[in-house]
Amino acid sequence: MELAKNVIYRYHAENRNITLGEYKFGPLFMRLCYELDLEESAVELIRDQHLRGFFSDSTSFNILMDMLFIKGKYKSALEVLIEMENQDVKFSKDTYVLAFAICYKLNSPESFKICTTLREEALIKGVVLSRRASCFAVALALNQNQLAKAVSIFSQIMKPESIICTNLNIMIHIESNMLKTLIEILTDATEGNLSRFVKKPVFSEEVLVKVREKVKDVPALLVNFDELYRKLHMNGQVTTYTLDALLCHTPRDRKSHMVLLNKRTVSRRTFQPLSQSLWAE
Repeated sequence: MELAKNVIYRYHAENRNITLGEYKFGPLFMRLCYELDLEESAVELIRDQHLRGFFSDSTSFNILMDMLFIKGKYKSALEVLIEMENQDVKFSKDTYVLAFAICYKLNSPESFKICTTLREEALIKGVVLSRRASCFAVALALNQNQLAKAVSIFSQIMKPESIICTNLNIMIHIESNMLKTLIEILTDATEGNLSRFVKKPVFSEEVLVKVREKVKDVPALLVNFDELYRKLHMNGQVTTYTLDALLCHTPRDRKSHMVLLNKRTVSRRTFQPLSQSLWAE
């Protein structure tokens, strides 16, 4: 690792004003740190004033924040996010997902304020936030007892049919004391006339327990809920995953089958079509 550090310092000192097309060495080094569990060294280098410009891409910061997030070092991850902003590195869609996830995990008034500010700034810039990023923001708002904010953010989510959105919607209705509507939602989920080709809503056991706790003092609703709960289990519409686990689950890459269609056709070294570059070599 010391050798890698020395190479980076020397390379950056000698090539500070030289670019090799679109190629960036920052992500390469961050992936090395990722594989070797050297997050502390990565944080140290990404904040090093002598290396300003070397980590000029969002990918480098995203990899580091992801590494810190996985290890539960949320405060350090937030510091990296702030450093990224201080270095004027443009946020990618993945950056916003990581930022909101970090704020959600910290679950404090300060992190809620940071999340809200970043979201508002993104919307002003015309950034289209992903559904996953918005879900973290909704969950954080609920955890901070900011129901109105949670409702507002949730209402702006496009295509809220995911398992996470389904359960967040239930949580919003629980906090809003909309008990009859809760029962109606669960009834539709069990008795809706959906095609067998349409995936039925799935509910977290943890969330359903909270629903039962909410309706237990209303006998009629409790009877209805217990029957719906039984049907949901029979239909395989209940998961043991908690809402937190669902939020933090890493989805499979749906683009993997497109790799061959998106192959690079231009050499990063010669800027010539790859076929010509190979012949020249």
